[in-house]
Amino acid sequence: MKSMEDEGKTELIVGFDERLPSKSKLAFGLSQASINLLQIIALGSAITFYYNIKLGLSEEWISLAWLIFAMWNALNDPLFGILQERINTDMGRRIPVLRFGAPFYALTFVICWFPFMGSTQIALFWNLLLVLFLFDSMFTMVGLVITALPAEMCITQEARSNLSLYNVILGSLGGVIAMVLPLILLTDESTTELNPLFKPVMLLVGVAAGLILFLSSYALTENEYARTEEPLRFFESMKETIKNKEFLAFEAMNFFHEMAFTIVLGSLIYFVQYIMRLQGFIASIPLFVIFILMLSFSFLADRMVKKRGLKQVYIMGLLLTGASLILLFISGSFLPLVMLSLVTIGISLAPVTLIWSPLLSDVMDYDEILTGKRRETTYAGMNALITKPAISIANALFLIIISGFGFDNSLSIQPDSAIFGIQLGYAFFPGLFFLLSAFAIWKWYSLDGKDWLDKKAELAKIHIHKEKEYIERLQREGKISKVYQKLYRESQEET
Repeated sequence: MKSMEDEGKTELIVGFDERLPSKSKLAFGLSQASINLLQIIALGSAITFYYNIKLGLSEEWISLAWLIFAMWNALNDPLFGILQERINTDMGRRIPVLRFGAPFYALTFVICWFPFMGSTQIALFWNLLLVLFLFDSMFTMVGLVITALPAEMCITQEARSNLSLYNVILGSLGGVIAMVLPLILLTDESTTELNPLFKPVMLLVGVAAGLILFLSSYALTENEYARTEEPLRFFESMKETIKNKEFLAFEAMNFFHEMAFTIVLGSLIYFVQYIMRLQGFIASIPLFVIFILMLSFSFLADRMVKKRGLKQVYIMGLLLTGASLILLFISGSFLPLVMLSLVTIGISLAPVTLIWSPLLSDVMDYDEILTGKRRETTYAGMNALITKPAISIANALFLIIISGFGFDNSLSIQPDSAIFGIQLGYAFFPGLFFLLSAFAIWKWYSLDGKDWLDKKAELAKIHIHKEKEYIERLQREGKISKVYQKLYRESQEET
């Protein structure tokens, strides 16, 4: 339970930044859903299976493509992130990138599914590598904005946890659709031929997601005063980020978290088809179990944050998820025990998905205390510099494991050794990675408790002061809108 002093601090830091209209939270959730929908299909649940099983590209060529792609996947994020801090338009720093990047994000997604370099192994390899480069570049541009916005839209852990609920509910809905469509359209034990509906559905999904992302940008908000701050120079910005010990602690956790999450989401299609022996719509049942439980327990996790704080609840989620995946490995092909494991995975993923973004937002707040500047996309980009390689390594690792245990992409039914390889790569290693994540954040991350609450209270005062100076400047220049004046006056009265 919080003390009266803690309660007072919480009330103190609820000011202008916390006044989020429902339409802004809804727009944020829909934006996350659109981004998740395309990103999980293209970089997660479908593209490896599509090129491996449907187009016939070998596990070795796909692994090589992912490892080469890892270099660009790591470098483009800090580059784009730091450059985005220098944007200064009447629309803001973040919104124009999201609005005008949406159509190109959709376009690069669509071309992923229409190979144009030929059908030989080397042609398919270069085709896969090219579409990974193109799509990820646009995903980086819009994804950095969505990663950065929660830190700008509100400041308290409670408010960010609440905003994250929209992320979990709507964002996970996009993720579920991204997982279900490939399960329905790509899993077929009787043939490796491509379902004729697959490409038209991918085209429709790309257009719909791009349109939703574009329209949502009109209801999102950002810190207008932050774009008037003088940004740090490129290498100075990277240096100051690396000097942030809380950022390094977060990344020690996040590297293993990303590896585990990538395999759990991206390789589920292998587990469902070859271990559970499910195809078509029935193949989506395990995913729905995880999704429904994750959503249901997200509300409980949000309440637990108010009592225990982000760090403790997050560690609990990581530990339970790791243990559940190891139980899934032990379950083998025994369906009742497999389903029990999936139930516990769904429950434990609730706090993991809910709290990741608020934790990173606290790291950004700590940086503002150190540097005096808001550098959300810099941190989003530097986060990716360290953890994006984890995505490529995870995809390559899974394929190397199953290939080493005798997986044959031309066979509809795999030998026992390949079945064990899928279980090892899908359940045991991700479970171990989640446990390592829990240890890292417990050991090194310290943005928790009363001391951190005190610092956030002081930071809220700084935000109010910056907001006041920005309003006064707009008033002098005759640019302030009546709506903005009214919102600011109400926030000051409440504070």
